[in-house]
Amino acid sequence: MKTTLNTSDIARALKSDENAAWSWNGAKALAEYLEGIEEDTGEEMELDVIAIRCDFSEFASLEEWAESYTGKSDFWAGLEIALFGGEGEEEKQELIRCFITDFGQLIEFDNGIIVSSF
Repeated sequence: MKTTLNTSDIARALKSDENAAWSWNGAKALAEYLEGIEEDTGEEMELDVIAIRCDFSEFASLEEWAESYTGKSDFWAGLEIALFGGEGEEEKQELIRCFITDFGQLIEFDNGIIVSSF
């Protein structure tokens, strides 16, 4: 027996996982991302909130992810200066965005991002 879930159902299931601490916008964005995978592959997925929690993490910004990933807040700024010769915020964000997408998945939404583990 199967139950078909819509975006809101998936987001509520993700939010119910107290160990994940998804924001509502994050849970909804992740639900939409997972639905997109189903549509692209043509295969139904089983919703496993624990596996999803282990595979994805939510951050308030690209910079927060970068600091969490490297443990250093100035790492990306220094790399950006070396590559772009400037300290522009947009260049820094694009550098982080490119790094994430080269090695994993990036889901951007209002007031945050979700990054796959890699």
